[in-house]
Amino acid sequence: MVSRTLLVLSLVLGAFSVLQAQPSSSPGQRPALRVLVVTGGCCHDYPFQTQQLQLAVNAVADVTWTVVNEGGKGTRAEIPLYDQPNWARAYDVVVHNECFADTHDPAYLQKIVSGHEKGGTPAVVVHCAMHSYRASTSDAWRAFLGVTSRRHDHQSNYTVRRVVDGHPALRGFPAEWVTPKDELYIVEKLWPSAKALAVAKSEKDGLDHATIWVNDHQGTRVFGTTFGHGNVTWEDPVFLKLIASGLLWASGRN
Repeated sequence: MVSRTLLVLSLVLGAFSVLQAQPSSSPGQRPALRVLVVTGGCCHDYPFQTQQLQLAVNAVADVTWTVVNEGGKGTRAEIPLYDQPNWARAYDVVVHNECFADTHDPAYLQKIVSGHEKGGTPAVVVHCAMHSYRASTSDAWRAFLGVTSRRHDHQSNYTVRRVVDGHPALRGFPAEWVTPKDELYIVEKLWPSAKALAVAKSEKDGLDHATIWVNDHQGTRVFGTTFGHGNVTWEDPVFLKLIASGLLWASGRN
């Protein structure tokens, strides 16, 4: 396991050679980037995903990490973090990688999104964050994400096609990328404030669905991807570079 992780890290460092040459992302040029990772819930190996996220971002930025893994492994939880007033204010960017599909209280959801509203703290939203709180009648979380998704197709190797050129969040991302085995989330709605950066075709309905996007939520930057289900994706250097680039863009560091 150690040698495999070191191999992945060396690939990521090589993939980021261009980014490291940019003064805006070189360690020591600016104060450390303060990143909060909110994770936990159903269905995924969150400790491993968090480790890989940290390896990828540490390759291109000086980062102070705070990781909150609360709520157990079920589909319903209201975690204490969001009870704190101004819970997101101390951070430059928040990574939402939580998975609580059956939590639905609108007041609780408002506590979460309030940290990102009206020029609040930027965010990166990954995979099951899009299916979190899907049981709620409130659209507050979905408007923040920039997409509405309630289900996914089977696991497969999906061809992801870049549909926007030149966006900083896609720096170095290929015109096409075939994923490791992962789930394609069915995006029912791309919100007017969001812009798809890459899409993949469903093997069931034949339609293109946004898989990478950016959202302007009341003046707050949000970067999202629906991929990231299994460890094999979190070991893929293209995916790791994408996550790090998206995080830097959301935080205004690239």
